[in-house]
Amino acid sequence: MSGRPREPHQDGVRTHDGRPGPHDGHGTAGERHGRTATDTHPANGPDDTPLVLEHHVLKSLLGAWALAACGPAEAEAVEEHLGACGPCADEALRLREAVGLLRRPETLDLDPGLRARVLGTCLKRRPPRIPVPEWAAAYDAETARLDALLQDFGDSEWHAPVRLRWYEADTASTRRTTVAGVIAHLMTVDGLVAVALGLDDPLGDVAPARPTPWDRTEAYWRAAHSPPTRSVRTPWREQSHDLVRTVSFTSGTGRLPVSYGDWELPLRDAMLDRAFECWVHAEDIAEAVDYPYEPPTGRHLHGIVELAARMLPAVLEHRRRHGLASPVERHLVPAGAPGRSLRLEIEGSGGGEWLIPLDSPAATGSEEHEVAHVALDGAEFCRLAAGHVPPMEAAAGQEGDREAIRDVLLAAASMSRL
Repeated sequence: MSGRPREPHQDGVRTHDGRPGPHDGHGTAGERHGRTATDTHPANGPDDTPLVLEHHVLKSLLGAWALAACGPAEAEAVEEHLGACGPCADEALRLREAVGLLRRPETLDLDPGLRARVLGTCLKRRPPRIPVPEWAAAYDAETARLDALLQDFGDSEWHAPVRLRWYEADTASTRRTTVAGVIAHLMTVDGLVAVALGLDDPLGDVAPARPTPWDRTEAYWRAAHSPPTRSVRTPWREQSHDLVRTVSFTSGTGRLPVSYGDWELPLRDAMLDRAFECWVHAEDIAEAVDYPYEPPTGRHLHGIVELAARMLPAVLEHRRRHGLASPVERHLVPAGAPGRSLRLEIEGSGGGEWLIPLDSPAATGSEEHEVAHVALDGAEFCRLAAGHVPPMEAAAGQEGDREAIRDVLLAAASMSRL
């Protein structure tokens, strides 16, 4: 506040030299003639004299001020007035709060691609002596993103309930745990990769019934004297660092088999699988604490989708042997020969197209033998493979053999697990 005395005048506006200006009661003179007050008073006067406006004019500017649509001189006049007028200050506060409700809520999360772009720029200027293999980059990025989400959690967030979801025998299954329980689950399953690389097993002396992700997780939860707490974050993060560091030093081991108990994956695919599960469970955690969380970058999402597409033919064959998919006696083809195919079109970030052989994992996809076409968004397809989306509701577009489409969608959902 300047404390400058102001003389009332019926016209309501004074020019910078103190002379009254014309006013019709519905805005400034510039506004009445199709100009804003900023056009008439682009700044304070030559002697830096503030713009002087009547109370009712200042009150009429509160809406524009709340929207940050006033010119500099008008904004200064309004703000000076708010320091001396309680009713206008209250009204300005209400208007500012209303403007906040009109704006789209913005996430405090960084763009998931920002880390990759910053690292890319740094590595172009100074390549690392020991680079992270491309097939481990998604895991490195997703564990870093999840750790950033966790770093400010208080005790209440660590114990927030989380519902884990997956499909088992074509039926939606769920399991309730906590945020800390999810991190313990990620740590124990990541431990399968650690064991394959010769690192310490996070289970220690705890012996699971079988070396599967489910049994390892259940064994860890049962062995704990109390539910997992925030203390699980440190060993999980240290293990993720050890995995990235080890595969970086031994990048030629990408074909090393990693056993999941009932099946195995080469190390390069296992690291993509772990990146995928880290992202999916990070979304579970974010949903539990009502916080937004973005999918991975397009490059990493594409790798995850590509892994799932490569696994689909073997999953179809497994389901067929157990009576969960349509028989193919009429369509058997020799290994390596083209056979009936479904075109999987993934749209958006991480997109691409894959021809999925339907009759045998040894057959090759063929445009000439295409019998069906399914289109999905990249993140939606991954959520289907995670068991978070009902199979029959997943495809944005589908045409062709309905039986083949159903088999592929159910096969994708059946890849999910605890």
